[in-house]
Amino acid sequence: MDHLEAHIIEYSSEEMSTKIILSKFTQEVKEESLAHGESGMNTKKQQLQGEYYKEIANEIKKYEGVVILGPGTAKSELLNSIKDNPVFMKINIVIQQSFQMTENQKYAYIREYFSKQYLY
Repeated sequence: MDHLEAHIIEYSSEEMSTKIILSKFTQEVKEESLAHGESGMNTKKQQLQGEYYKEIANEIKKYEGVVILGPGTAKSELLNSIKDNPVFMKINIVIQQSFQMTENQKYAYIREYFSKQYLY
């Protein structure tokens, strides 16, 4: 995951599937909000990032275990936004720093990680 998109990959010992969640804070939105000044742009960014993290949180609360991969700080920001919510205290959430991966590399990583964690 990063600040622009998150790939929710559901682990399965057979075929895995991916759901992509996109941030609504696009380059176009950034440029439009900059017309109202830098503080207007920052306010819009915070609002849309909050919505983005909520959308991701609504997906990950369906699982017992979650691995959040990505190259930047979005992983930690997401974790900070949900850490005090009791719903997420029951979920084993792990953050892993990673480089940009292809879809097949993500599947291989997730398959290896969860095959060691859970017996399916």
